[in-house]
Amino acid sequence: MISIFFSCNDNKSGLTPQILEGYVQTEDGKVWYKIIGTDKPGIPLLVVHGGPGAPHDYLEPLGDLANERPVVFYDQLGCGNSDRPSDSALWSVQRFVNELETVRKHLNLESVHILGQSWGTMLSVEYILRKNPEGVRSLILSAPYLSTPRWEADQKLLIAKLPENIRNTITEHEQTGDYSSPAYQEAMSHFYNLYLCRLDPWPDCLNRTMTKMGIEVYNYMWGPSEFTMTGTLKNADLTGKLKYIKVPVLFTCGEFDEATPATTEYFKDKLPGSEIRIFSGASHSHHLEKRNAYLDTVRDFLDRCEVK
Repeated sequence: MISIFFSCNDNKSGLTPQILEGYVQTEDGKVWYKIIGTDKPGIPLLVVHGGPGAPHDYLEPLGDLANERPVVFYDQLGCGNSDRPSDSALWSVQRFVNELETVRKHLNLESVHILGQSWGTMLSVEYILRKNPEGVRSLILSAPYLSTPRWEADQKLLIAKLPENIRNTITEHEQTGDYSSPAYQEAMSHFYNLYLCRLDPWPDCLNRTMTKMGIEVYNYMWGPSEFTMTGTLKNADLTGKLKYIKVPVLFTCGEFDEATPATTEYFKDKLPGSEIRIFSGASHSHHLEKRNAYLDTVRDFLDRCEVK
């Protein structure tokens, strides 16, 4: 299946890159992918989305990098354009690691850069640690989620900055477990507009991600909201293993990111030689809010890694 289109992309090159779209058949179901810039000579960039269960759409601006290299998107099983089997046994870190490896092998990405965002950073690092793959030239870890204890502590700090009535609503409904309450949903939206995406209105690509969310995967692995973790990732923590990563790493986050600058700096300190860029005035979606600066930062990092 081949199609040519842009969504949430403002391609200023005047040239439309070649796009290939299709499916990878895994033993658990079909996984959708799209490659933008199949005709470009640079080392491909493989994009790993967050969630778990938040499909690729919100990361579409990275397609602008396809004027130099192929940019590869895929939707993890259970969300977006991929199959959605109803079997919670499939929602494990190991299966998603195997899926990433399968996608990479199917698309012949022998030499590749990997960019993970949010949950995608943990998945990307788990892939490196569990598979020790050859040919990965660099890692870009945007809005990094690499430790549940750090994440939960940071969300408590962010909630403490909210107005008292919002804080009380969150506390009250989390004590009762009434996460579907309109009042709780409104409080959650207030939090998201500060720390998930500060653009008003939210861009179409982010809204499409929300519409196509794999809610079953998100609830099972994560929980009812960004700041309440009750799922299987409850005890996940890769902090002590970051030292085993041997490829160049760039961390990025926003000034008002759920993945706070302090925690992102903490992760960077665990990886000697890694780099960090903090985008002022931005949040978890700094790739949308500071789009041009973000893309310039990623492009520069990739170019420098390829010179080494």
